[in-house]
Amino acid sequence: MSHTPLIKIREASSSDVPLILNFIRKKATFDGVPHWVEATEDKLRNELFGAHPTASALFAEANDQAIGIAIYFLTFSSFLARPGIWLDDLYVDENARGQGAGKALLAHLAKLAEERGYGRVEWVTAADNAKGLAFYQRNGACVQDVVRILRLDRAAITQLACNGAA
Repeated sequence: MSHTPLIKIREASSSDVPLILNFIRKKATFDGVPHWVEATEDKLRNELFGAHPTASALFAEANDQAIGIAIYFLTFSSFLARPGIWLDDLYVDENARGQGAGKALLAHLAKLAEERGYGRVEWVTAADNAKGLAFYQRNGACVQDVVRILRLDRAAITQLACNGAA
């Protein structure tokens, strides 16, 4: 009989920056876009643990070993007039999936949102990520088919900032 280890959730600290970057790289590889990673330890240390942190990270651990990560930041809904949580990354090591780490990370974020009176927890996933979509829906997520994610990347930001709207 196999034993599923107890999953513990803990907040990341500045000493975890190399581990955070490692998880980011693993997730980018899983997503098929390892070349998108521009994060460095210095950038992460400043953004997550500097004077004005812009995001936070949680680890899921089993047997005192990090097996998953959630990176998130706060948003605001004008319609709800409440803050919310944007889950930027959720990743569990492939060999640790099915042990409850992903659910534990999501549940921890839901608990934070509940305790603080936030209106939403939101995120995106690849449209072809059938396993991920099924997992999220099993855990209460609703797919928003009526909205589309739009993005200005760094080049578009520079273009629009320098030349104004078309």
